[in-house]
Amino acid sequence: MTAPEPPAGAAGGPLGGTGPAAPRPPATGTTPTAGTTAPAAGGKAPSPGTTAPARHAGRTAGRTLALALLIFVTVVLVLFVVFNSQSVPISLVFGDVRAPLVLALVIAAALGGLLVGLAGLVLRARRSRRG
Repeated sequence: MTAPEPPAGAAGGPLGGTGPAAPRPPATGTTPTAGTTAPAAGGKAPSPGTTAPARHAGRTAGRTLALALLIFVTVVLVLFVVFNSQSVPISLVFGDVRAPLVLALVIAAALGGLLVGLAGLVLRARRSRRG
């Protein structure tokens, strides 16, 4: 046998927005199953088997790993610049130039990346024409 619902404003009933309402069972008479959660504030229900703390911990670990990687790469680049600061002669097609070694290496790397990118575009264009 079920107890009747208390009238509005009574103890345990809805107070018209002035306080929390007492939890009520679903109208269909069924009870929620274990492991289910209510929809999040955005209106989307979380996927089964995942909880907010687990997702938050995963994001935190990912951000920590990304930050550690960023710091590592920054330190390596600073050391690269410090150890390659001596000036070297660079022979160009139209003349010779003296520049820091790190500048020559960075320009060579940028030009190599540009060539690889252009080759990728050419191959993608050929593939799209065939398909």
